[in-house]
Amino acid sequence: MTTRTWEALAIPAAGTYNLDAAHTTIGFSVKHMMVSKVRGHFGDFSGSVTIAENPLESTAELTIKTASIHTGVADRDGHLRSDDFLSVEKFPEITFKSARVVSHSGDEFTVVGDLTVRDVTKEVELTVEYGGAGTNPWGAEVWGYSISAEIDREDFGLTWNQALETGGVLVGKKIKIEIEGEANPAA
Repeated sequence: MTTRTWEALAIPAAGTYNLDAAHTTIGFSVKHMMVSKVRGHFGDFSGSVTIAENPLESTAELTIKTASIHTGVADRDGHLRSDDFLSVEKFPEITFKSARVVSHSGDEFTVVGDLTVRDVTKEVELTVEYGGAGTNPWGAEVWGYSISAEIDREDFGLTWNQALETGGVLVGKKIKIEIEGEANPAA
C-alpha cells in the first residue's frame, strides 16, 4: 500500500477510500432490563473516508440501511424496525457526515460529525483508532480502523420503553456504537 509518514504513523496516501463491507462490522449494544446488554449490528451500509493531505482535514460519510438491523432474535428485530424504534418504512437510512477532527494522540483521533436518525440530526463525537495499512494476499490495499461512541437514543426520538415492576426500564437510554473494519482505495 502507498503510505506516507505523518507524526510517526504510516498512514494511507491522500485520497478517497471506501469502507469494505465484507470486512467491516457496524455494531451496537444497549442495556436490557438494567442487568445485561443486547448486542446487534447493521448488515447493509456504505461509506467512504477522504484522507486529506493534512490528515486532520480528512472527512468521512456513512449511510446505514435501517431495515438491515440484526440482533439474532427475529421478534426483537421486527420491533426495532417498527414505529416504536427505527420506523424503517418512514426512515430507511441512518447517516453520518464528519465535520472536523478535533484532536488526536498517536493513532487515536476524536472526530465530530452529524448523525441523523429518524430525521433528527445531532452532533456526536467518535473515537477513531487507526489500525494500520497494508496489502492483502490478493494485492488489494487496505487500512483498518476501530470506532467507538456513545449516544442517548432519546435524543433521536427513540423513546419507547417499558417500566419494570422491580424498578427501572426494559431498554437503556445509552447506546454504545462499535465499528471495526477496513477501507480500500475507491475505484
